[in-house]
Amino acid sequence: MHEHDSTPNGTSTDRGRRGFLMGAAGLAAASVVAAPATLAQAQAAPSTTVAQGPAVRRNPVTAAITQTGRRRLGSLKVSSIGLGTQTMPGDLYGPVTSRKDMVALIRTAVDQGVTLFDTAEAYGPFESERIVGDALRPVRDDVVIASKFGWDIDPDTGARIGLNSRPDHIRRAVDGMLKRLRTDHIDLLYQHRVDPTVPIEDVADTVKDLMAQGKVLHWGLSEPGLQTIRRAHAVQPLTAIQNEYSTLWRGPEENVLPLCEQLGIGFVCWAPLGMGFTTGTMSPYFRFTEGDRRTAFPRNSRDNLAANMPLVQLLQDWAVRKGATPAQIDLAWLLAQKPWIVPIPSTTRLSHLLENIGAEEVRFSPDELQELNADVARITIHGDRLPPAALAMTGVEAPPR
Repeated sequence: MHEHDSTPNGTSTDRGRRGFLMGAAGLAAASVVAAPATLAQAQAAPSTTVAQGPAVRRNPVTAAITQTGRRRLGSLKVSSIGLGTQTMPGDLYGPVTSRKDMVALIRTAVDQGVTLFDTAEAYGPFESERIVGDALRPVRDDVVIASKFGWDIDPDTGARIGLNSRPDHIRRAVDGMLKRLRTDHIDLLYQHRVDPTVPIEDVADTVKDLMAQGKVLHWGLSEPGLQTIRRAHAVQPLTAIQNEYSTLWRGPEENVLPLCEQLGIGFVCWAPLGMGFTTGTMSPYFRFTEGDRRTAFPRNSRDNLAANMPLVQLLQDWAVRKGATPAQIDLAWLLAQKPWIVPIPSTTRLSHLLENIGAEEVRFSPDELQELNADVARITIHGDRLPPAALAMTGVEAPPR
């Protein structure tokens, strides 16, 4: 696999073999048309018009791009932009085209230089891991697979009964993951949510044992409390913390990112495009399809979508200025914050995959980054980022041992 270490902005200095040509006319919104099945079809696809809200034009993906930027999460080397697979089972934002298309999309991501693939037993549940396992088996040694444990999931109904990070359950969960992922090891294993009934030292000791057995190579935590990070890291050094982070949700900047920097822990951003909001495709006129779980998120109410539109306008303005798309501005902004931050946008469409990884082409000068940071900071975001029950599971501290 051809690799280049990243520059401080997180992208390779080798630009000659890449090109991502997105015209300024298409900067306002991402396509809502299903992606073509092949790269050739994606390159030949006509421009499309977004149906919701004021009509705008966007240019098609006109050239394939190979991502060559690399970053380090602790000692783990990954592509500067990864691929999240939570939406691929079709039960989050609505149905997908087919399972076969999702496998093909992941394989195309590999061909285009993506090396970090993020999944979890809870996605589907189980189906996301099966898709990832089928897609990556031929190239297993060339990629990094991250997955997550921590839920007690009924194997028959798929219902999430509650959190469970007891040591015996973790071991069973990992064995199940290995089978579904069709591999003998997980490169990066996260605790999906902190279990308020299990000391984090017990979790860390269990993962440490799994690492000694070769079943796990690195580990991390998702949406944990600050003291839980410190306690876990003291038992078995953490490779990454995974939290939501984008221009729409900047909560990690206050405490989590400084702690990661202090301890030498990498940071992985889930929902780096605000679950679609910062791409410019969502507005007060947006109609969620049946089965789209985003309807339960307070910030996606019609009033809050309207109140948050200044952020979309800002990203659109910067997109025109930089010859990019709003999604690329948001991802490039994340990459520019710290060299150890890695976003993992989830998508089920080839055109969006290519657009996302093309974000590493967008660079900000120091003055531009300072200006953009100030622009983003001036905007007040309305509405909680998660439903109340889900929000209550974030930032939780594990009990003492």
